[in-house]
Amino acid sequence: MSSEKKHRVVVGLSGGVDSAVTAHLLKQQGHEVIAIFMKNWEDDDDDEYCSTRQDFLDAASVADVLGIDIEHVNFAAEYKDRVFESFLREYQAGRTPNPDVLCNAEIKFKAFLDHAMRLGAEKIATGHYARVREVAGEFQLLKGLDPLKDQSYFLHRLSQAQLSKTMFPVGDLPKTEVRRIAAEIALPNAKKKDSTGICFIGERPFREFLNKYLSHQPGPIKDERGRKLGEHVGLSFYTLGQRQGLGIGGVKDKGAPRGGGEHEPWFVAAKDLERNTLVVVQGHDHPLLLSPALVADDLSWVAGRAPAVAEAAAKTRYRQADARCSVGFDAAGQLTLRFPEPQWAVTPGQSAVVYDGDVCLGGGVIAQALAE
Repeated sequence: MSSEKKHRVVVGLSGGVDSAVTAHLLKQQGHEVIAIFMKNWEDDDDDEYCSTRQDFLDAASVADVLGIDIEHVNFAAEYKDRVFESFLREYQAGRTPNPDVLCNAEIKFKAFLDHAMRLGAEKIATGHYARVREVAGEFQLLKGLDPLKDQSYFLHRLSQAQLSKTMFPVGDLPKTEVRRIAAEIALPNAKKKDSTGICFIGERPFREFLNKYLSHQPGPIKDERGRKLGEHVGLSFYTLGQRQGLGIGGVKDKGAPRGGGEHEPWFVAAKDLERNTLVVVQGHDHPLLLSPALVADDLSWVAGRAPAVAEAAAKTRYRQADARCSVGFDAAGQLTLRFPEPQWAVTPGQSAVVYDGDVCLGGGVIAQALAE
């Protein structure tokens, strides 16, 4: 790195180990490093679930050990306007949004980036497992080298302007190496466990949280033959492919042989908003859970234009292997992906993200799964 230009870099220090090691690596490379801690959520911010206070203390301790300045910045108002309101609208419409995708595009790489530039930063850096590469003046978003931690899926809405200012120092490392570095330089959060909560909710019970914000109308749970199996608490609280928390047991046909498939688990297969009915099916690989194609809208492409590829790979949810697909666009400009192998529980509101090998091309929000 010695021959590379040194920058004034503002690091988003979250209190976690990834961003802490990010700041350390940048300092080691000779950059001038300043840290910012982002507070994105204020409602009912108590210690039981929302760990903002502890996270800031951890981030401040890291900054102290590394010998860098840290500023506490409150983006809660921007978060509510740009991310949370959209999140609630999607849930109310029966879809299942991915707030982390929107949070990255609107807060971490927009509000935070703007703030950093006001501080005279030339670059920003975060602890995401992804990489940026410049090819012939164009910036590419690449997968992180650790396949178990790659976060390019959540970053697919970033633009050329955003990527040109962004550094992802841990994207080249496996998580085990990040932990090792943290322990080696005695960072106070070296053993802190990874956060698994949604970016603003923390680890709180999800249904209980949504309950406070969404109107909900109980209704019937039915199987694909129309048999009523129970009651749901409100369609917004369920997602396609959901298995836990349905509150229904097996249903046995009269005269069905013992030991048949009637005790297979139930999965959410559809939400009928018109009839306020939750449709469930038995068995993980039930045909109603499998879709050979999807349509996505609200498209965002890393290069600033749609990719000129007929074949690619895509993910329709974060923790999923890339699936081969054909890429097309309809007359309205919506993206159509067709898969030789049907995809499981394709969920409106989630992101469909398109890849060419390690290069993340961008993607869109799933509007509907297609049966053919």
